[in-house]
Amino acid sequence: MNRVILMGRLTRDPDIRYSQNDQSMAIARYTLAVDRRGRRDGGDGQQTADFIGCVAFGRQAEFAEKYLRKGMRIAITGRIQTGSYTNRDGQKVYTTDVIVEDHEFCESKNANSQGGYGQGGRPTPENAVSDGFMNIPDGIDEELPFN
Repeated sequence: MNRVILMGRLTRDPDIRYSQNDQSMAIARYTLAVDRRGRRDGGDGQQTADFIGCVAFGRQAEFAEKYLRKGMRIAITGRIQTGSYTNRDGQKVYTTDVIVEDHEFCESKNANSQGGYGQGGRPTPENAVSDGFMNIPDGIDEELPFN
């Protein structure tokens, strides 16, 4: 089974092109920055990210063109596709892309339009949009009925 689910932020606006045949089809390419769970070995506590190339076709590409912008946090589902080509210098280049089957927004429109992002692309407290959940104060872990 070839199934991929990713959540991350767009590193730039999607690049949209249209195929040059009788039935023109939209093709969107973008890169998704996906945080890794582990921490960097340097001990500085910063998360690392993988930058994953994504390609959407047809309706999904048109959706990307209309709604997706740099910095947005989205979730995608799709499949991994590998390929290769020979570049102008005669060297063989191998590619790995995620073919997008579905997009989903992972934060409110207001959170993204305010541009209130701090370090690591996360909303800063003064600009964070209420998502309907209560903030749990630090140091209250011992009082919670679950872990």
